[in-house]
Amino acid sequence: MPQFPSGQTLLIDADDTLWENNVYFERAIAAFISHLNHHTFTPAEVRNALNDVERETILAHGYGLSSFTRSLVTCYERLTEEAVTETNRARIVSFAQTIADQDIELLLGVPETLADLATRHKLILMTKGNHAEQADKLARSGLAPHFSAVEIVKEKDPATYHEVIARHELTPHSSWMIGNSPKSDINPALAAGLHAVFLFHKDTWVLEHAEITAPPAGQRLLECDSFAKLCVIF
Repeated sequence: MPQFPSGQTLLIDADDTLWENNVYFERAIAAFISHLNHHTFTPAEVRNALNDVERETILAHGYGLSSFTRSLVTCYERLTEEAVTETNRARIVSFAQTIADQDIELLLGVPETLADLATRHKLILMTKGNHAEQADKLARSGLAPHFSAVEIVKEKDPATYHEVIARHELTPHSSWMIGNSPKSDINPALAAGLHAVFLFHKDTWVLEHAEITAPPAGQRLLECDSFAKLCVIF
């Protein structure tokens, strides 16, 4: 018997909640660091430098593969000890291209769990990033029929959650955000008045890490280590 009655609204994240995503970026980054083979900076220091570049790029250009590609090239230009040739640049871009070539790899139990949840609750996909890229992933995933609406936003902050709540006329006491990112899925959703379910993923992007805040009075925060276990909750 689920913990909560039928008729909840479940806002569900996409990347690293429904399908694998960051693991492909990590592989590209590992290839980038190996190719750079810096003689002064350690691999960890190169990664930290890339993190800083990514933060800058996101502010200027948003999320998505093109932004990540720009970050790799910029980081290479800043750290390389050699002249940056078009051959060098093409090699760096090729690391990012490997991500675009990936098939959608659904996480364990996702299709059947969504199908079950959709019989009792209203499901809304809520993801951030490049609109065309995220829409393409959803189309290729085959999961779109389970969702009554799709929200692809530039950023997940409290203001954006408030907009989504208003647009869909959600009732906060029966509405939940479910995702793997403390920074984007949990803390801002709680700040906007929603309940939340933190769905642990071991490869969550480092820029999405954050200390999870305690839920305000009257709100719930649950933790789950498997998407399939959502059927026990809802």
